[in-house]
Amino acid sequence: MDWSAIFLTLRLALVVCTAELIIGTPIALWLSFTRWRYKFLAESVVALPLVLPPTVLGFFVLVALGSNSPIGRWYQSLTGHGLAFTFEGLVIASLIASMPFAVQPMAAAFSQVDRNLINASSMLGASRFRTFVRVIFPLSISGVVTGFVLSFAHTLGEFGVVLMVGGNIPGVTRTVAIAIYDRVQAFDYAGANRMALLLMAFSFVTLSITYSINHRVWAVSPMQR
Repeated sequence: MDWSAIFLTLRLALVVCTAELIIGTPIALWLSFTRWRYKFLAESVVALPLVLPPTVLGFFVLVALGSNSPIGRWYQSLTGHGLAFTFEGLVIASLIASMPFAVQPMAAAFSQVDRNLINASSMLGASRFRTFVRVIFPLSISGVVTGFVLSFAHTLGEFGVVLMVGGNIPGVTRTVAIAIYDRVQAFDYAGANRMALLLMAFSFVTLSITYSINHRVWAVSPMQR
């Protein structure tokens, strides 16, 4: 069992899903409440990783983070090394690949909040931030949790983007998905099977807990009807 790859994958997934909450929440709020005529273009950009082949997405991210790109040169001037084939580059690539899995559930939940409650909060003098914290967020917790977990689960199993941007460096960029691929390439099907079963079991437990939490949040007992 490649525990180094397992712990690195868990670390990557936790960093990515946490960052998705920080970055994705404002995007989801804007998509939910904006009246911009061409909002569909922004929605298409967010959803693009869902339909774009992972190798294509990974190639574009690799070029954008490479040593010849402005981002790559800027990062190298700060740290002394590039972004490609590093854990940091892996985080950026996974953020982009998992963005729709985080943003879309949150945007759907935000858009279902009763506008009368939001207007009432504004009329009572609450700021937009306070309205979000006290009204929108509590009523959208199910979508927020779903987005958090889906981005986490998707990062656990990401392969194409991770391989293109991070390569296969033990302890640095080798994730569980790549380790499974290595086992198969070496005809170690028993080792690949153990790691695949572990990943599947972990993903199943994570999703089960999420659906259980969401069910309890939204369930209405006969006493409450």
